[in-house]
Amino acid sequence: MKKPNRPRDTNVLAYRIVQESVGETPKEETPQEPEKDLAAVALGCKGGKKGGKARAAKMTPEERSEAARKAARARWKKNRPAK
Repeated sequence: MKKPNRPRDTNVLAYRIVQESVGETPKEETPQEPEKDLAAVALGCKGGKKGGKARAAKMTPEERSEAARKAARARWKKNRPAK
């Protein structure tokens, strides 16, 4: 017989111990994933796939250059070791 998993939360553990000592069976807690709206998921995927290309098409060459420069600075700043 497999032992039941003990919860990390002390309050939940105390509740289960009391329920077992009284003879009641504690209700099984199964975490349920929230349901996703399929229409919203489809819209999100659609926008994410074309977003960067559409933004770049609307920018002028100078704006694209500045955005790339800013991104490069952020990448190098993140990896710079502390002195």
